[in-house]
Amino acid sequence: MANVNLSGMTVEGLMDLRKRVDKTLIERRAEIERQLAALAGGRRVVGGGGSALKGRKVPPKYRSPSGETWAGRGAKPRWLVAAIKGRKKLDDFFIDKSARKGRRKRRSKR
Repeated sequence: MANVNLSGMTVEGLMDLRKRVDKTLIERRAEIERQLAALAGGRRVVGGGGSALKGRKVPPKYRSPSGETWAGRGAKPRWLVAAIKGRKKLDDFFIDKSARKGRRKRRSKR
């Protein structure tokens, strides 16, 4: 790559250089996108597929004495943080699986 002294160039020269750099970048991007399309078998590859569990409801795992619940996802609720600071353990609020309401056993498929 040529070593260019940018401080000695005129404004017109810098603008021309900028146009050439932009054109080269666009060409390279198009080439990389063509290569990606060939690798993906014609399917467009979009980044950030996310989790398959995102947005799904899960049964609560923890319950406060006042009835508030938490599924164990995301930030800990304020009632739980306050209780932990008050020397309680997380296991003290665990909901026993056998005591959950509304949960049915699934039938096995034969």
